[in-house]
Amino acid sequence: MSPLDSITTGAQVGILLPLLTAVVQRPAWSAEVKKLVAVAAAVIAGVATVAASGGWQQFQNGTLTTATLAAVLAASQSSYDLLWKPTRVAPAIETFTSPGAAKETG
Repeated sequence: MSPLDSITTGAQVGILLPLLTAVVQRPAWSAEVKKLVAVAAAVIAGVATVAASGGWQQFQNGTLTTATLAAVLAASQSSYDLLWKPTRVAPAIETFTSPGAAKETG
């Protein structure tokens, strides 16, 4: 697999990551806590992407690993700010998956 494939895969993962992160996020959390959870999720997803796209030996290439992690983080933050937050999809998932959501809606 070429280095560009790993970075491209990282960007694709990053675009969808805010939807998965929204499942564990809670509306009542502070912006700082939400940001910390989002960055931690991006790092975990980036490591998984590197491993899945090139195997564990790919971690020997520090530049490619860093670029893929950066692609996941950049894509996740950008897609959240430009797509998932303005359309209210991610906030709706946060609200729906929060404890007590059934009581609030029903």
